[in-house]
Amino acid sequence: MATMESLIVTVNRIQRACTVLGDHGGDTNLPTLWEALPSVVVVGGQSSGKSSVLESIVGRDFLPRGSGIVTRRPLVLQLHKTERGLQEYGEFLHLPKKKFTDFSMVRKEIQDETDRMTGKSKQISPVPIHLSIYSPNVVNLTLIDLPGLTKVAVEGQPESIVQDIEIMVRSYVEKPNCIILAITPANQDIATSDAMKLSREVDPTGERTFGVLTKLDLMDKGTNAIDVLEGRAYPLQHPWVGIVNRSQADIKKNVDMIASRRKEREFFASSPDYGHLASKMGSEYLAKVLSKHLESVIRARLPGITSLINKSIEELEAELSHLGRSVAVDAGAQLYTILELCRAFDRIFKEHLDGGRPGGDRIYGVFDHQLPAALRKLPFDRHLSLQNIRKVVSEADGYQPHLIAPEQGYRRLIDGALNYFRGPAEASVDAVHFLLKELVRRSIAETQELKRFPTLQAEIAAAASEALERFREESKKTTLRMVDMESSYLTVDFFRKLPQEVEKEIPFLRLWFIAK
Repeated sequence: MATMESLIVTVNRIQRACTVLGDHGGDTNLPTLWEALPSVVVVGGQSSGKSSVLESIVGRDFLPRGSGIVTRRPLVLQLHKTERGLQEYGEFLHLPKKKFTDFSMVRKEIQDETDRMTGKSKQISPVPIHLSIYSPNVVNLTLIDLPGLTKVAVEGQPESIVQDIEIMVRSYVEKPNCIILAITPANQDIATSDAMKLSREVDPTGERTFGVLTKLDLMDKGTNAIDVLEGRAYPLQHPWVGIVNRSQADIKKNVDMIASRRKEREFFASSPDYGHLASKMGSEYLAKVLSKHLESVIRARLPGITSLINKSIEELEAELSHLGRSVAVDAGAQLYTILELCRAFDRIFKEHLDGGRPGGDRIYGVFDHQLPAALRKLPFDRHLSLQNIRKVVSEADGYQPHLIAPEQGYRRLIDGALNYFRGPAEASVDAVHFLLKELVRRSIAETQELKRFPTLQAEIAAAASEALERFREESKKTTLRMVDMESSYLTVDFFRKLPQEVEKEIPFLRLWFIAK
């Protein structure tokens, strides 16, 4: 038993850690540890006696009271049994170093913390308040109190409040590890109970549901709830438990909760209707049954919880390894870290260029396919037509016989043809520039070490873009200079051989020479 009680305490600590990390069982698509942790969720309509049941289990008057929706945020209530003689106190997760020995201040803090999240309006919030109570008068148990189900919105509440509350409650009770504590007043027809209606929808077999009948002392004379408590009217897999809440007069008089527990025991023991069930009725019995059942559920779910925690640890360690080591605070170490990150980017960028990663082949394709294709489309047939050749040579050399090829005319023809190369050459530079910018973007995205430094990513991208722009202009100048160099590399021997070679390649030039 001691071992199982320590397990409940351990689960409580895990739940607190989950709450701090934002994992509180709300409606989320993210992986959650909370859903794997067994918990007891208190469900009931407004004025069903939920608050009185919780206070009876705790043995303290600590919950806000009033009309309308009083509970507007989930309250994760963890009970920790302490040794006899130790002072009782409460502790909130958002105020970890403050112990509340005055439970009226606990009530005030619950109200104030609710208002801090929702304002003074009657809005609700799915973010829970986490309260731990340490007392020798409780059993180790975790209860989650939710806003009471309602059918209509009252003044000051949005029209969607009915649906919002139901969505919040469902997000808890639909979880397979949730134990449902369905609260129903005995002076109400159980067929109209909001809690039982919802629990039957999410737990049709009744395997996860504990039924609680409150206000047994307020039933009309001559009537009782024996059929329900003995499981004939509404059977569940777990026995029904009857509760006698404090009367409104006792609440106004601040009657001690321990005294109220004693009056509750006396009611069942002396009742002609419920006397034979007295040992299995009351808030103290309910707390013990829930604690024992929670222990058995934890025992059954323990392998799965352990497996999930281990898997989560592995995933987090893998993510941390991707993120890298912590960043030092001194300037020298930070500069070294930045240089290391830049080297990592440089390494991946080189792999793209050298063929280790895709990208370099596309640059090769610019020169192997795109540039030759563009050169083949140049209008050389028009430039070297018989009419243009006659015109250019005549303008350059005049009408005179040539013992060798007309050098000036040929020079102008070749110079003009080479000028056509300028366009494809510049286009090739622009194409390579575009591909390099794309490789920079991909290299930054693929550098795992940079993912945790978005500002540095932006700076590297900006610096690379600026450098590539500068390189593009310089490359264009160099490329055009190479075209000019080719047009200047025409030797005398070139012109001596040119007529014979041209005649072989271009037959119509032979006619031109004869005509001359």
